[in-house]
Amino acid sequence: MSTWRRSTLALALAALLGAGLAACTAGGHGDAPGSVETLDLPPLAELTPLADPTAYEGPTTAVIGGPSIPPLEDPPAAELPATVVSKDGSGDTEITVTDVSRVVPLSLSGSVGELVHTFGLAESIVGRDVSTNFPGAEDIPVVTRDGHSIDAEGVLALDPSLIITDGSVGPTDVVLQLRDAGIPVVTVDRAVDPESSYVAAQQVADALGIPDAAPGVIETLKGAIADKEAEIAGLLPEDRSKLPRVAFLYVRGTAGIFYLFGEGSGVDSLIRSIGAIDVAEEIGWEGEKPMTEEALIAMDPDVILVMTKGLESAGGVDGLLQAQPSIALTAAGEHRRIVDVDDSLLFAGGTRIPDVIDGLARAVYAPDSL
Repeated sequence: MSTWRRSTLALALAALLGAGLAACTAGGHGDAPGSVETLDLPPLAELTPLADPTAYEGPTTAVIGGPSIPPLEDPPAAELPATVVSKDGSGDTEITVTDVSRVVPLSLSGSVGELVHTFGLAESIVGRDVSTNFPGAEDIPVVTRDGHSIDAEGVLALDPSLIITDGSVGPTDVVLQLRDAGIPVVTVDRAVDPESSYVAAQQVADALGIPDAAPGVIETLKGAIADKEAEIAGLLPEDRSKLPRVAFLYVRGTAGIFYLFGEGSGVDSLIRSIGAIDVAEEIGWEGEKPMTEEALIAMDPDVILVMTKGLESAGGVDGLLQAQPSIALTAAGEHRRIVDVDDSLLFAGGTRIPDVIDGLARAVYAPDSL
């Protein structure tokens, strides 16, 4: 996929998710998540999968563990000054970084902050977005309001030496104005799937002055994803005709409008990783666009993925089916086969990908284990 195409999709996704997260994280600093809870989930190999996941009835909330990729125990010393290319919306800009002792990572999904943590530099993070959630992150001040907008005064008060953003937290002009205040601001590509996560990991490492640390972390992430996909393969039904057909719908409230997420959204790679059939791919759906009721009924998915807060805003499964009659007319609606996933984790990208596909696989193939 071209850089232009990925950037366009990322901006559209950020706008959609930002609107949704604003509805569920209003209030700023008081909404910082608590300490990371370590979940004791049994290995996938110990689960008893459904013989026919297309016939299961009832909703499921995906349980996502992790973070499972540990930070570097001995991070390399930063090689500074480092001149890197910031992927600003208006074009590439060279930025020179001279100090990485006080870093503010910003992204809607928390992926940038978690990459900094994975590189072993969590102690350098002085401010974070509300979605960044690794062990110890609860003690770091939150500098985003309404989940997706930056508190510029709060950032300045932290006296950061570097801001790393993927452009999903804005307004963009406010973030770049912080550069005018003398703070180096480096924009990296948004991590929405494995390939873009590898790119973002290298860019974050470059901005931190530790470029040689990225290849090892990227190989660890690649290996973790491959290992998890191999584990998930053991959960798939022997009769491949019973592989579930899955659709991700963005819903918010009881309005009669919903979006289907397709190629390039990040959800497409997650569905592929769990071995399911992506109904959006079947019809060549690209990006995130409003879905007509007639088209959804024709696609007839077996499982519908939604974000947890979106489902709550619609009044739960009952409210969703009542507000969206077309969903009720699909196999997923008839079976109430709605799988909801934590808003901030579903699109986390980066080092959380293995955890997310693990959680989705449990919810789709072994829901009774939850």
